[in-house]
Amino acid sequence: MPIIVNLDVMLARRKTASKDLAAAIGITAQNLSILKTGRARAIRFSTLAAICRELNCQPGDLLEYVSGPEPEAAEGGE
Repeated sequence: MPIIVNLDVMLARRKTASKDLAAAIGITAQNLSILKTGRARAIRFSTLAAICRELNCQPGDLLEYVSGPEPEAAEGGE
């Protein structure tokens, strides 16, 4: 996927644990882990805003676009 999630980098820079961030923004540690590892298919703007507020960063600090081929849709999909 051409969108890279750099949440783990920002957490390390801010010396913040994932579980602490999850509690502060009101999501489960599991959902934050899915986002952190880049397995999330979407993110709510409210969640992104809460992460940015807690980590004192901009969305561009967390998300990066890298050009490359788009993944192909699964058979029988949309």
